[in-house]
Amino acid sequence: LQGTQSHIDLDNEQIANAKAIIAATKKADMNERAAVIAIGTAFQESKLQNLGHLGARNDHDSQGLFQQRPSSGWGTVEQITDPEYSTLAFLKSLKQVDGWQDMPLTVAAQTVQVSAFPDHYAQWEQQAADLVAAHWNS
Repeated sequence: LQGTQSHIDLDNEQIANAKAIIAATKKADMNERAAVIAIGTAFQESKLQNLGHLGARNDHDSQGLFQQRPSSGWGTVEQITDPEYSTLAFLKSLKQVDGWQDMPLTVAAQTVQVSAFPDHYAQWEQQAADLVAAHWNS
């Protein structure tokens, strides 16, 4: 783990979104580490909430769990607000990062997401790992 860890209480929707990320990771034939990176990323981007357009508070046209942008080629609004599709898109990009398995979560996430706040992903690693441990085999 890197740095101070954050933790938030999750509602049923957020837990369902974490489970959807885990299911998509398995569908992509990727491991638990990939799920931890994906969930940690979604924590930072949306607090595991499948966000629609936020109006004036929106970062360009970012939407969904991973705050992916249609204008950046992530897919249509309908696609990027689908938890399975958005996770598979994230994981497809993660797979293209050489050595992602051995990188700190924040480095792997930043390589895919290209955030203005690259170090912010690290704070969610423990809660992401706890979610994966609790739900990977369920």
